[in-house]
Amino acid sequence: MLGTFRDCAEICGCNVGSAGRIGAGHIGSKGMMIETALESSKGLEKYLQRFERVAETGSQPQWLLESRRSAMDRFQKLGLPTLQHEDWRYTNLAPLSRMAFKPAWEPLPCDLEAESLEKLLFGDWDGPCLVFLNGHYQPSLSCQNGLPAQVQVGSLAAALRTEPERIRPYLNRLVGEPENGLIALNQAWFTDGAWIWVPANTRVEKPIRIFHIMTASGDGWTSFPRNLIVVGDQAQVTLLESYVSSGGHRYFTDALTELFAGEGSQVEHLKFQDQSREAFHIASLHASLGRACRALIHSFALGSRLSRYNLRVRLAGEGLEAILNGLYLTRGEQLADHHMIVEHAQPACASHEYFNGILDDRSRGVFHGRILVRPGAQKTDAKQTNKNLLLSDEAVAYTKPQLEIYADDVKCTHGATVGQLHPEAIFYLRTRGIGPETARRMLIHAFAGEIIERVQSEPAREVLDRLVWDRLEASPHLLAGG
Repeated sequence: MLGTFRDCAEICGCNVGSAGRIGAGHIGSKGMMIETALESSKGLEKYLQRFERVAETGSQPQWLLESRRSAMDRFQKLGLPTLQHEDWRYTNLAPLSRMAFKPAWEPLPCDLEAESLEKLLFGDWDGPCLVFLNGHYQPSLSCQNGLPAQVQVGSLAAALRTEPERIRPYLNRLVGEPENGLIALNQAWFTDGAWIWVPANTRVEKPIRIFHIMTASGDGWTSFPRNLIVVGDQAQVTLLESYVSSGGHRYFTDALTELFAGEGSQVEHLKFQDQSREAFHIASLHASLGRACRALIHSFALGSRLSRYNLRVRLAGEGLEAILNGLYLTRGEQLADHHMIVEHAQPACASHEYFNGILDDRSRGVFHGRILVRPGAQKTDAKQTNKNLLLSDEAVAYTKPQLEIYADDVKCTHGATVGQLHPEAIFYLRTRGIGPETARRMLIHAFAGEIIERVQSEPAREVLDRLVWDRLEASPHLLAGG
């Protein structure tokens, strides 16, 4: 809905300013960079000192222990990202570095009832679901109803104990050598997560829901969810991965998901994040898509004080189509960051990325997207769009879409816009007898609806549409005139 707000530029990086400007250049003083680097350096010791407890756990195969130690060595070299790192220049992790580190290595006491689960988004549906509290599997709250034979859905930690050699070819294969310290930290510290195996030629009718819930009381608790998903050739599945919390404490979630999609498969993966407004949430998705696959990957970021989603998607087979689609809704002092690399490694593939942000108060949105076309990936069709709607003069959007092309027969476009609601659009609706507040609601909801309508799962689409509308209706400041 470009007509509903001012188009400000179509760029790959301009200077940041107030509402209506695209951000890319201003990152603060040199002193701030040095300070955040020192904070990160000081914060390493608390992670290193406690790692031996992980290493001493005897219920893991030797190859996994070696992998954990290797990841911890990598973490020591990389440390936590700082403003000096180009990919993190707008996302300051200094507050995270200062936070106490209390890893939830053992299950914590919790009295969460099934009735509470039903109140969560997607929680009252029938069908398979996996529930993890503070990074640990809860079989009493989980269910495997409605699954075809041979489909495996359960705890990754349990699978590593019972069939480690089946997991070994997949775990860490897509991540490889961690690109930043936070991914290395998950590789070293992860406790549990979803293990999903969908055999070839299998259709899973109902969405598989994965709930990661933080219930820890007090500040400083940290969980390391790890999900491993393997979808066979010609298989079909929808996956809903949710990160929520039951309290308003300051905690840290460091999550990592690896997704393998086989030839001709149809996969829809939706990540929903609505954690505490005091929380830090860092997550990564590494996906490999096979020949003639059709994949839809969605992100909905509404919660956390600071959230970051790293998407690394490799188009590894010919003739496939991938759609990456996201919405971030922020207010107060929130920051939502999406950083993605879509790698076209084979010819005749299509990728389309659509990310919209609605920012209010002093919140910030960050989008850094790169389309990478490898040599030989001819007939590539790639499009990347980031749009930001600023509802406050103090909200800021940093956006940097990029193309990196090493083939000559391609069709690639990218663009970004940042602006406020267009007065002419509001005026047009008012001439039709619609009040100013209702006109703003309609325009903002339509802006969000561009993203929501791409969700193929009809039940998920309806729930998300209702949730976003309710959030807007419950936030008078979000819809105040401006």
